[in-house]
Amino acid sequence: MKTLRIGCGAGYSGDRIEPALELAEHGHLDYLVFECLAERTIALAQQARMKDPALGYDPLLEARMLAVLKPCADRGIRIITNMGAANPLAAAAKTRQIAVSLGLGHLKIAAITGDDVLEQLRQGDYLDDTGEPVAALGSRLLSANAYLGAQPLVDALAQGADIVITGRIADPALVLAPAIHAFGWAMDDWQRLGQGTLAGHLLECAGQVCGGYFADPGVKDVPSLARLGFPLAVIGEDGSVEITKVAGSGGYVTRATCTEQLLYEIHDPAAYQTPDVVADFSAVTMTERAPDRISLHGASGHACSGMLKVSIGYIDSYIGEGQISYAGPGALARARLAQAIVAERFALTGVELTEVRYDLIGVNALHGDRDGPVEAEPREVRLRVIGRTDSLQQAIRIGNEVETLYTCGPAGGGGATRSAREVIAIRSTLLPAAQVSPVIHFEET
Repeated sequence: MKTLRIGCGAGYSGDRIEPALELAEHGHLDYLVFECLAERTIALAQQARMKDPALGYDPLLEARMLAVLKPCADRGIRIITNMGAANPLAAAAKTRQIAVSLGLGHLKIAAITGDDVLEQLRQGDYLDDTGEPVAALGSRLLSANAYLGAQPLVDALAQGADIVITGRIADPALVLAPAIHAFGWAMDDWQRLGQGTLAGHLLECAGQVCGGYFADPGVKDVPSLARLGFPLAVIGEDGSVEITKVAGSGGYVTRATCTEQLLYEIHDPAAYQTPDVVADFSAVTMTERAPDRISLHGASGHACSGMLKVSIGYIDSYIGEGQISYAGPGALARARLAQAIVAERFALTGVELTEVRYDLIGVNALHGDRDGPVEAEPREVRLRVIGRTDSLQQAIRIGNEVETLYTCGPAGGGGATRSAREVIAIRSTLLPAAQVSPVIHFEET
């Protein structure tokens, strides 16, 4: 039976690069996929593009392409990635430039656009998932990107693309598309599309399915996490799926790691909605074929709704933060006094807060005060003050007040830090798929 080997070289924008190179050199791959877009990532990329029209793609695109382009070209491995973010055209141009600098000729690079639906949302009458009109965001609206499905990737591959770079696309589609292309699956073959989506979902977070996010010392011990391997899927023409990794790499692939990743970030395992299929994972079974080799069967699906999710990025507010540490005898009492001083200073000086939080890191930062009084005096405590405001100027004042504790607060404060930043938040809406028209552009070396 014909099979396809697809490796995942990244699970988010800032992921490690060397496991991707390991996959390219030792994974015997047909495709190397980089999944680099989280919900807010594309809004941040859109901000970068506003400042410089040549930017807006993934910040690590150049480093990743420099690492893997040659080994992939040498082995005939095709690359698919959403590192185009808010600017797939610029990402493709940069990739071509890198390929030329490496002496790589005869490469066809596809950039897929059409996911950017910002103007449609600005001009239309749409409600977001809070029930508010999208238009009410006004000038705070930064981006609106529809989740594309596998079809434009399939089309680009059919036209000979060696590298396909997209913006916002459903994560599993990065893996489903090459299977559709290689095996000629019909776009209404729900069983195979369900299995292909299962493979994509298991791969999309890269190292997680190899034990990364899974590890819990003494409970779920995972070997060699410092050189964690990234996963690859062996997909059969019949839709069969096996998850494995490069032999000798760190971590492991087990029924347990696959089960945790299977349930990760899906609302309903029986109705995982994507642009290509509403996948049903509820009957999936897993079999350990050998160490680090898990085969999965039983995924299916049915027709999708014809609506595409749209991720909306907007400026929500501003966050100001300040931190300072206390150590030694009386550290907790001094940290509590510092907190009280800062709270009083906010009232005295009129800092305009819409929300504020005080954490004593090491005491109540995660669980609050629900566990009751502290029984043992901590050796060190770090006060963290963080507040939300409607302006950057007010946010800056929060950290400034914490920093003044150096000389105006309890004894022995040290390591003070302060910061202020804009908060990019996400909402979503739905858009008829018929209103979204992907376009394929080519660059060649």
